[in-house]
Amino acid sequence: MHAMVMNKIGGPLLWTELADRHPGPGQIRVKIGACGVCRTDLHVLDGQLPEQPLSIIPGHEIIGRIDATGEGVDDLRVGERVGIPWLGHTCGTCPYCIDHRENLCDAPLFTGYTRDGGFATQVVADARFAFPLGERGEDIALAPLLCAGLIGWRSLVMAGDGQRVGLYGFGAAAHIIAQVASWQGRLIYAFTRPGDLAAQNFARGLGAVWAGGSNEVPPEPLDAAIIYATVGEVVPLALKAVRKGGIVVCAGIHMSDIPGFPYALLWEERRLVSVANLTRQDGLDFLALAPKIGIVTHTTSYPLQKANEALADLRAGRFEGAAVLVP
Repeated sequence: MHAMVMNKIGGPLLWTELADRHPGPGQIRVKIGACGVCRTDLHVLDGQLPEQPLSIIPGHEIIGRIDATGEGVDDLRVGERVGIPWLGHTCGTCPYCIDHRENLCDAPLFTGYTRDGGFATQVVADARFAFPLGERGEDIALAPLLCAGLIGWRSLVMAGDGQRVGLYGFGAAAHIIAQVASWQGRLIYAFTRPGDLAAQNFARGLGAVWAGGSNEVPPEPLDAAIIYATVGEVVPLALKAVRKGGIVVCAGIHMSDIPGFPYALLWEERRLVSVANLTRQDGLDFLALAPKIGIVTHTTSYPLQKANEALADLRAGRFEGAAVLVP
């Protein structure tokens, strides 16, 4: 197998030939067809997540076909197409797992962070955390659904049923969730980097009724706001934009420090919450719904060996939608 391997914080990833992996009990080996590039991959590369292991293969938006199964895998078969998400394993015994909140597991493993991921030609995964995908849709188009879509879906559910929803940071997740929310009949307000007219036009093209800079005030108060941007200074702006009783959801796994803000922005029963990871049920719910919605992912593809270029372009905001690596 070949992989782009992170051997030190800050990269670059190195093209490496490795011995083929073999699935153990309860595991599958997947020949990768596509792997999305997520902003969390940048957090891994930059060492911004706790207890970052070295010599890891990033990538957690994996689409591929099973080419080997380990002992005890009875519900998946060789040749079946599956998706491998960020949450790669949970203990099943901690209080959170027992309480059906496995996204908060005390001893999890995360694909592309604490276990090898999809910037490679193959990956070994826990069969219980693989989603059967069927044959509808192309690998490249489906890859962003495995994190941008799943975390976006969880954040939208946590935002409640409000009609006016603001999306701060119009990248991979927002361009998917804008389509979901519009299909639900909601009104989307898109907030981009100030002056980023291309991203604002992109948002309008996906159904946003208003688009502007993150420093702007929307034309009417929002019922909810979801922050996909990793910039903490956006949080007070989002609180200011929501109505009394509104909710602000921080959807990223990492964010820069939130500056101090007056209590008045939180008062009147506004709520500020975060999203942590996902559950398998999130995946089942969203992936069953996605074909009905007819989500169209906007992707820029790169050969696997150009993973460093894809990451640099993501960091600089050089494309709309999502980047996807193809082995």
